[in-house]
Amino acid sequence: MLVVQLVSLLLVVLASQANSLKWKKDVPVFVKTLWDLHRGPPQQKGISLDKATEEWITQPLDHFDESNEKTYQMRYLINDEFQTEGSPIFIYLGGEWEVSPGMIEKGHWYDLAKEHKGLLIYTEHRYYGNSVPTEKMTVDDLQYLHVKQALADVKHFITTLKSENAQLANSKVLLAGGSYSATMVVWFKRLYPDLVVGGWASSAPLLAKVDFFEYKEVTGKAFAELGGQKCYDRIQKGIADLEYMFDNKRSAEARSMLRLCSSFDHENDLDMWNLFGSISNVFASLAQYQQPGEIDYYCTFLLTFDDDATAIANFVYWAWGYETCTDARYQETVDYFLSAIEDFGAARPWYYQTCNEYGWYQSSRSLKQPFGTKFPATFYIEMCKDVFSSKYGNEMIQSNTAQTNLDFGGMEPNVENVYMTHGELDPWSAIGHGVAEGATVISKASHCNDFGSISPSDSSEMRASKERIAELVREWLA
Repeated sequence: MLVVQLVSLLLVVLASQANSLKWKKDVPVFVKTLWDLHRGPPQQKGISLDKATEEWITQPLDHFDESNEKTYQMRYLINDEFQTEGSPIFIYLGGEWEVSPGMIEKGHWYDLAKEHKGLLIYTEHRYYGNSVPTEKMTVDDLQYLHVKQALADVKHFITTLKSENAQLANSKVLLAGGSYSATMVVWFKRLYPDLVVGGWASSAPLLAKVDFFEYKEVTGKAFAELGGQKCYDRIQKGIADLEYMFDNKRSAEARSMLRLCSSFDHENDLDMWNLFGSISNVFASLAQYQQPGEIDYYCTFLLTFDDDATAIANFVYWAWGYETCTDARYQETVDYFLSAIEDFGAARPWYYQTCNEYGWYQSSRSLKQPFGTKFPATFYIEMCKDVFSSKYGNEMIQSNTAQTNLDFGGMEPNVENVYMTHGELDPWSAIGHGVAEGATVISKASHCNDFGSISPSDSSEMRASKERIAELVREWLA
């Protein structure tokens, strides 16, 4: 009975994750699991208040080329239920996802706006959701996808909003964001410090880094601390056993256990990297978005099996959610990204940003993690070359990430009036500010899980952090 209950729970959670991407075609397993990691901050739960409305603003396609007169329509959501003369403007920045009303209809940011009679706005990032400025997503089209352009969109939005609304002409502006959009909050304050009085950046990665091996270390730490050492060992041994089977003439057995389609080639390094990267992403997604008690549930389920490899194989097969066999071929992943040139999917523009700006490839380089050895940073770099251009090799990606750090200061962004928070067990925290740099780190918390309203279920640290941002907002608006 316990196994049935745990399977049911697992399927419900994973189904909700899968729904975060509107599949245009059968999505390969690596793309599916990768996108689970980039679905944005957790949605604020509760009945929709129907307070937010959809609006559009005309944006320059290229803010930095005056000879380019092309424009596009950027979508944003607005909630004016508290607005009065001179209301402060509370903007939540969208990242690599489609914006939805929940973030400005409930939660702590909403509560702060209510306290200060603020206007709530949720901006959508260019190339995501409905704010796609080009008819296709060729490499040439994607030249206008860059964080500098996105930050300039926000600048143009703020100045236009204030110039066209007499009630808001002298309003103070505050920003909030989670994950990549938290990074944008920090970087916006660096580039345009006079346009906003303060910002809240939850789970902001600051350091562009090609081989981001620390990510998997923190993921493993989350399973060890919240699920126990036996769970950590089961994951480590199970994945090691599967690797051993493929490497020692037991590939047919391993393929059967994982329900892989017959086209999978275990002698092709790229196929193997694609497969084991997809396995590790299942655990990363669960750790990155874990809520209290969830990892314990998953670990209890993993430990119901008689042996390690069977536990991992069954767990990831259920997580992947395919009705028949799982196609884990590398070429399927590349073909999907290429199909998204016309059949839009947010996975393609985000992967382009990693090749062109950030890296952030969550590799198996470290021995201090339980997810095996078969998804090196080389795997992700090869994919950049095959999807976008051969020029996106290691040398160019290293140069691009170095330029990003030069432009924005890396771990030293040198900004004021930005409150940074991280979950202690958020894998992204490894390249963000910690306590030593003045950030608030919340014990046992995960990625962007501090946007909910203050609640009796909050830990003392979580409540203190939420009260701190409330204090800062009062100071910034005084």
